[in-house]
Amino acid sequence: MSRRNLCCRCQRPASVCICCWATPLHNAVELLILQHPLEVNNAKNTIRLVQLSLSQCQLVIGEQFDPEWLAVRLAEGDKLNLLLYPPTAESQSLGLLPTPPLPDLGLYKPEQLRLVLLDATWRKSRKQLYLNPALQRLPRLNLDDCPPSTYRIRKAQAPHQLSSLEALVYALQRLEAAPDKYAPLLEAFDGFVDQQLARRLTSEAQRN
Repeated sequence: MSRRNLCCRCQRPASVCICCWATPLHNAVELLILQHPLEVNNAKNTIRLVQLSLSQCQLVIGEQFDPEWLAVRLAEGDKLNLLLYPPTAESQSLGLLPTPPLPDLGLYKPEQLRLVLLDATWRKSRKQLYLNPALQRLPRLNLDDCPPSTYRIRKAQAPHQLSSLEALVYALQRLEAAPDKYAPLLEAFDGFVDQQLARRLTSEAQRN
């Protein structure tokens, strides 16, 4: 498709522009999103909606990052970096550095925190983790007791798995002690999912 038909803001085809779902919100916890290259052009990816909505959000694309750049980036602002990632199963921990303990988050203000997210499939995110030792050295924030995912356009490997947007929202709600602040972003996410499903059904009907 010609670039003339792309939305200049969300960079998606005009027929599936997601700008109407953008929900401007100020997040006190800074976000650093490390996106796998295979996710960049995935129409079902939710990170572009996050970028359009949250004020403190940096997206960097790559699988293996320059160690010096990553060290400098994580040191910026003298913040506590938290990797939003579940515990590594024993069968997956070979070759990984030990995960440091999670500090007492009650001692930190939201503005003193930086949340790091690997935006990829589970298999690709594990590879990102293996290839970047600096990420292995970060304490991990694990999400427990989250609502079921409403990400109906992408198949999860397990019932508890969430989209990147959902995971970020629930993490921010916890870290900022703001259970209702990000509800508009979840509502926007539901609209985005409905839009993708409608387009899929239209395409299937046209093929048949």
